Amino acid sequence: MTFNILIPKAKKGDTFMPLYDNISEFQMDAFREIGTIGAGNGATALSQLMGRKIGMTVPAIKVLPFADVPDVVGGAEKLVAGIFTTVEGLAPCNLLLMFPVESAKILAGNLMEKHYGETEEIDDVGKSALAEVGNIVTGAYLNSLASFTGLSFIPSVPALATDMAGAILNTVLVQIGMAGDKALLMETVFTEIEEKVTGHFFLLPQTGSLEKIMEAIGVKE
Repeated sequence: MTFNILIPKAKKGDTFMPLYDNISEFQMDAFREIGTIGAGNGATALSQLMGRKIGMTVPAIKVLPFADVPDVVGGAEKLVAGIFTTVEGLAPCNLLLMFPVESAKILAGNLMEKHYGETEEIDDVGKSALAEVGNIVTGAYLNSLASFTGLSFIPSVPALATDMAGAILNTVLVQIGMAGDKALLMETVFTEIEEKVTGHFFLLPQTGSLEKIMEAIGVKE
């Protein structure tokens, strides 16, 4: 399994921030607000795409070890769809949106007005639809973050893969050249569709990016 875009390799000396341990509750509140606004903007964009109302909320935001991310979606062997985006700018980072494959089928099916059977794989058209969902959600969150910080964030074209959660995580680790530390995770719930769908969106800043974001938000301790 590989993602189908070129992901920039980490440069010599690049690491990923261990500073999540020091994030205060006030700073977490700022990220909750960013997530709430991003979800609202994403819902509006998805509603326009689907031609009917779609809801998005962020009921939970937390920090967890990067290696624990597969557990959030049901374990390392859980079949998932992962949508990966690299972000350049003054605060470069990497983003990964993960759905259990059954939830991914619901989202893709709603976009394509198609029903995917329990054993049916998501076809290329459905994968394109999921990539567009990832593009919309990522763009909405980044736009919200840009509004709060005044920083510019330049995302890559999203790359999508379906595989076990652990395999997707390992591929991300290899391609961005990191050993893994911690991730800021935002649960993202989609409503007003066939049934409620929960995705997991997480952010991993590169060296110095978290400090720049916090300082720009105005909540740096």
